[in-house]
Amino acid sequence: MARFLIGESSEILIGRGLPRPLLPPSPARRRVAVLHQARSPSVADVVDSLEAGGVAVEVIDLPGGEEAKTLAAVEGVYHRLAGFELGRSDTVVTVGGGATTDAGGFVAATWLRGIEVVHVPTTLLAAVDAAIGGKTAVNLGGKNLVGAFWHPRRVAIDLDTLSGLPAALMRQGAAEAIKAGLIGAPALVEEYRIHGLAAPLEEVVPPAVRVKAEIVSDDFTERGNRAWLNLGHTIGHGIEFASGLSHGESVAIGLVAACAVSERLLGFDQTRYVVETLERVGLPVRAPAVDRDRVLQLVALDKKREADSIRMVLLGDVGAPQVVAVGPEDVAHGLAAVGL
Repeated sequence: MARFLIGESSEILIGRGLPRPLLPPSPARRRVAVLHQARSPSVADVVDSLEAGGVAVEVIDLPGGEEAKTLAAVEGVYHRLAGFELGRSDTVVTVGGGATTDAGGFVAATWLRGIEVVHVPTTLLAAVDAAIGGKTAVNLGGKNLVGAFWHPRRVAIDLDTLSGLPAALMRQGAAEAIKAGLIGAPALVEEYRIHGLAAPLEEVVPPAVRVKAEIVSDDFTERGNRAWLNLGHTIGHGIEFASGLSHGESVAIGLVAACAVSERLLGFDQTRYVVETLERVGLPVRAPAVDRDRVLQLVALDKKREADSIRMVLLGDVGAPQVVAVGPEDVAHGLAAVGL
């Protein structure tokens, strides 16, 4: 089983099957709240494992999709935790995709001013991105505007679970894995370019996780190079909120826009390579028909803004990201590259 550390207290375990025991040792733990969006064999396995460890378990259903990431949904979870008497020595476990880890992590970060959380991601997107690094958030007008940094004690990634995902969910995760590859693992990008969605999980999940774990370890709260992980997200988030496209599809389009701006400002010459790789896995490279002004408004709301400019992650080359202050004309150039 592969193991990566973020700091001294957050670990990521990757293997075939879940680790036994699922939770790290904690003699004071008495109760565990399991948050998830849709019942699956993974939830049953997690509950069985926890109960075998002698703790009381409360299973809490979250609303589907991004509806889990609302203050109203989080408030409902707080009431359930209060009734369950979840204490400061207890644990929240999330089982599901990125919306579940985002919302569940936010709940753990804010319940009793912060309690232990363990993530069991069941989508590729959550496994290579959302579950790792301690960013928790809910949406409010824009995407992820209310949140906190709260690192999971453990992330348990079961490659057997990921192997059974439908193609649509594999594409979602491929977008974030390719993003990680463009930042710091070029061989990962090549795996997708050669094999498409058939790229072996052992060849894409550990390197994608390694990229994120190393960056986050150096910059827990995004004061420096952690911003590299936002590659494709500045414009991608605007398209996601304006169009209703999935996160992975929106990030793919955002990557193309970022490449176009990288060409304009840094002389990046690998845009065609990135576009062909995204197309190889079936991801979109052009935006749907959405209100361009709405996208611009959402980009202006982006958390990465600074005064009159936007901090955008660009590429000097594959594996060479940098954060650049871009102006409205640069954003417009990126939007034009994806058909807006």
